[in-house]
Parts: sequence; C-alpha cells; structure tokens
Amino acid sequence: MPHIYRCELTLLENTFFSSREISNFYQTEPFIGNYALTYALQFCQSPYFNDGSIHYKVDLGKLNERGIYVTPAAIVGEPRFVVGWFNAQPDTYWYAMGNNALVTKPDGAWAEKRSAAWFIVEREGERGRKVRVENRPQVGRIRMLGIGTQATFYVISTNEVALPSYIRLGKFMSKARITTEHHFIRDAEASSGFCGLLTIADLPPDVRLIACDLLNVPPAQLARNARIACRGYKLTGGVLLPADMHFGVDKLP
Repeated sequence: MPHIYRCELTLLENTFFSSREISNFYQTEPFIGNYALTYALQFCQSPYFNDGSIHYKVDLGKLNERGIYVTPAAIVGEPRFVVGWFNAQPDTYWYAMGNNALVTKPDGAWAEKRSAAWFIVEREGERGRKVRVENRPQVGRIRMLGIGTQATFYVISTNEVALPSYIRLGKFMSKARITTEHHFIRDAEASSGFCGLLTIADLPPDVRLIACDLLNVPPAQLARNARIACRGYKLTGGVLLPADMHFGVDKLP
C-alpha cells in the first residue's frame, strides 16, 4: 500500500525558472517541474560546487530504487506573474563588452583587445589571460511567478516519508510554503480520470492519454490537464494518479 501525499504549495517570494527564452525575455511558465521539486524537498542533494555536469540519472535513479516519486506541480486557478528587468553588467570604473563576455580588469592590470578576443595583462611582455566566453545573459527581462501563486503536486512513496513545511525554489532560491494531506489507498484499480500535470517520460506503458495539453519544455515533456485511462489510484475530486510512475531518467538524452 503506497503512501500518497497531496501537497499544496504557496509561493512566498517571486520565483523564477528559465522555462522559455525569447530574445532577451526569459519566461517562467505556469508550472513547477518535478525534478526541481524533488531536489527542493531534499530527496536529492545537489553538489555545492558544480562544473556543469547533470546528475539526474544518478540522483533520481536512486529514488526509483527507494520507491519515491514526485509529480510536477500544477498551478491552482490563475497564475500570478511579475515582470522585471535585470542588468548583470559590472559596476566598475572601467569595463568593456566582449564577444559574449564582460571584460573587467583587476587593479594593476590592463585589458588589450586582439582581433575579437580580449586579454588581461598583468606584466609588460606577457601574453596575458584570455577572457573566456560566459554563457549567461548580461541584460534582459524576466517573467516570474508572483507571490501568492498556488500549486498542487503529489508525493508517492513505498514507505512513509517526512515532508518539509518550507522549501526553496528556482534560480533565486525563493521561499515557498507546503501543506500536506496524507492519503491511504489500499490498491490500484483500472479507471479513468484526470490529473493536472504529468511528466510523460515517467508514465508506465499502460497509461492511455485520452487528451492533454502538451508542454515541450526541457528536460522532459509535460502533459497538462490530462485525461487518462490506466491502472491507478483514485483520489477525491476525480483525480487519478497512475500506478508505478517512476523517474524516466533512462529516456533522457
């Protein structure tokens, strides 16, 4: 008998995920992915220092072995959005705009432009240190989920788990509150119903998607407002959670 937790999430700070990028406009889509939630709930620990490596297959694969799964969070009602500007240019006396790089120089050194590249030189006669390209925007607009936005997600576990009352989410580690309702369901049964948000790669083969809105967002496609037929757990309000969902990290590129 699995333990099913219905979790209601309320954003206490503006929350930003770069779900979609159009020119210099960086948008947060109205949902919260289950990978982000899983790390925020402390089921997985991301390294403090990261060289850019992705650890989904290892981290989430361990949760598959433990029988723990977290669904994406579907927004309840109308999402609240906040749009603002950001400027990541340095606040120094001298800087230059390089090729996808911001050029600054430490005291006692100077910058030289050679062709399209910049070099920081500290001693006369030295070649200097080349300023590397940075894969991050310097200026632009961001659309964030606003304070008070509410969402619902589910945690399914073979064993009972303790869930936090507050978590941090998004690029800015914004605070959110969680209230939890514990459901006891004896057995899965063949049925039909709906689920607000599902990760398609995580669904077992017997799930039939009757209708849904398809969201093409990395790292995995989502089905929103999904009408499904499968063997699953019937909850109040006609919600049907498919049985045997697991993180489909083996399907990721």
